[in-house]
Amino acid sequence: MAVFLADEQHLTVDTDDLVALARHVLQAERVPEDMEVALLLVDEESISALNEQHLGHEGPTDVLAFPIDQPGETPPDVPAILGDVVLCPAVASAQAPRFGRGTHDELRMLTVHGLLHLLGMDHADEAEERAMFGRTDELLASFAAQQPDP
Repeated sequence: MAVFLADEQHLTVDTDDLVALARHVLQAERVPEDMEVALLLVDEESISALNEQHLGHEGPTDVLAFPIDQPGETPPDVPAILGDVVLCPAVASAQAPRFGRGTHDELRMLTVHGLLHLLGMDHADEAEERAMFGRTDELLASFAAQQPDP
């Protein structure tokens, strides 16, 4: 599966790690190998514009997910694009201490969160929220377990 990343903001981010994490999540969730995902790192102004245009909310947010195709619904001869996950590292950095995390861990969590949204998970009610955040924790733990010791 192809994971593309565009970094269009000014903070230093370990983009290789986020791409590896995205690949891990897609494999763990059994997304077909021919599907593509884009991770976009943007500044607060850009994510604010997307947030207002697509959700009607003012101001910056941490992550937005734009699903395109669901696994298995695209004919074999047509490109299969799962969707785009738009992350704002500046918002992630500002909110990370509130959750007891560093910026890098917050971006990891938001990446998984966005990918799960692309795969149809949501947190509109309490049961969905428990399932989504539980799966997020499982995927982050399995990814961390595969990483070499520092």
